Amino acid sequence: MIAQPRPGSVLTPNDRRREKLLPVPRWPTREEAASSRWFSPVRLGPIEAHTRTWIPAMVPWRATEDGFVTPEVLAWYERFAEGQPGVIVVEATGIRDVPSGPLLRIGHDRYIEGLSKLVETVRRASGGRTRLFIQLIDFLAIKRRPPRDTFIGRFLTLDDAYRARMADVLGEPELAGASDETIRARLMACDEPTLAKVLTPRDLESYRMGYRERVTDTHLPHIAELPKLLPGLFAAATARARAAGFDGVELHYAHAYTMASFLSALNTREDGYGGSRENRVRLPLEVYRAVRDAAGPSLAVGCRFLGDEAIAGGNRVDDAAWFGVELARAGMDFLSLSKGGKFEDARQPKVGQAAYPYTGVSGAECMPTTHIGPPGPFGRNVPLAAAVRRAVRAAGFDTPIVTCGGIASFWQAEEILARGDADIVASARQSLADPDWFLKLREGRGETIRRCLFTNYCEGLDQAHRAVTCQLWDRLKGLPDDGEVLRAKDGRRLVAPRR
Repeated sequence: MIAQPRPGSVLTPNDRRREKLLPVPRWPTREEAASSRWFSPVRLGPIEAHTRTWIPAMVPWRATEDGFVTPEVLAWYERFAEGQPGVIVVEATGIRDVPSGPLLRIGHDRYIEGLSKLVETVRRASGGRTRLFIQLIDFLAIKRRPPRDTFIGRFLTLDDAYRARMADVLGEPELAGASDETIRARLMACDEPTLAKVLTPRDLESYRMGYRERVTDTHLPHIAELPKLLPGLFAAATARARAAGFDGVELHYAHAYTMASFLSALNTREDGYGGSRENRVRLPLEVYRAVRDAAGPSLAVGCRFLGDEAIAGGNRVDDAAWFGVELARAGMDFLSLSKGGKFEDARQPKVGQAAYPYTGVSGAECMPTTHIGPPGPFGRNVPLAAAVRRAVRAAGFDTPIVTCGGIASFWQAEEILARGDADIVASARQSLADPDWFLKLREGRGETIRRCLFTNYCEGLDQAHRAVTCQLWDRLKGLPDDGEVLRAKDGRRLVAPRR
């Protein structure tokens, strides 16, 4: 365990952060861990996990630019597997065969070989004790925030309505019949308040935030066709996951991405896939049915969705409870709950950068730090999972519910399970800080755990699309090198210390 400051010593910044952590009066003995709920088995459809410990999907930015598994990807998951959690969910993995940067992809058979190596690595490192799922994601186009001259000169589409608005706002009637060249020149000369009056709301957003597609852009043929396209894409990805040897798939229905946008109360599509709850859940259910057919009898199939979108006009927990019942009724093997992480309240990016959906209030709710307001970060999102679980149980289904968000101690997890708030307790950031913490708890060595400081140092790296690490690996002196350690170009270690 990281040493606590001596009485009378000067506190370092990290010492002050530790003072804000969830109190742990004592760690469990080996016997207490062995008889606990958290370290008991759980059935997930056709498979059984040996414990209810769960590492949710985290994107580490270690794949190639073409989405292939690399040695760094293998090392990342190998290190988590050494702690022998019940389940590891592999990062959000793209189901389309399109460029998407250094994120894993599963949109073509050529990815199966590398993903098979990943499965083999986890099984070997965990001694066969860890089940490995892969999270399948679809996302729509998002562009970087453009420079002013580029947006006005190249990206802005002009029409008669723009000419009329320019003429009205600027008080120059002759602009109603002006050429594109003249209109663009006049727009370039406008100050920001005037430009905001001239641009349509959607164009103003594209100028200030970067262009972003929405599932409601049904005037675009490829968006209108999503309900016909996506079930097949998800099913094909599932077949590849099955061929690679995964134990299950998690459908990504959460945060800022395509499937979550179909579930969202902001989805106003008028083609039967938007508007009412019944219509908004229609595509997620159609995707699930296609995936279930492709999964065969041996793969677990579940999803991750939002207990609360945490944005104006978005879904709230009553929506999540209703969706949870419908997803359970359809036959999902587990339901994993998260919160927030939306584009709608993202902070304005710098010119040349893309909007990041974890920078606003909804992002802070998704990954709460010790700076967040009452009731604090530790288990902050658990009540959402509890509400969904109550609704699912009241409807007569026993689908396991996974909760997460500021899970930082054994006793905290035990209380969540004892109250019936969830069936499985997941931990991302604490597992990143110390991938061995589940194993240390089982062995009665809790006092040696490196405790996450919940500063979101890791999330800041993710936002910058840099290899995700932990400040407890990067900034503490005296850590062993464990022999040959993979390192980023800037010297940060890419594998957690083994101690």
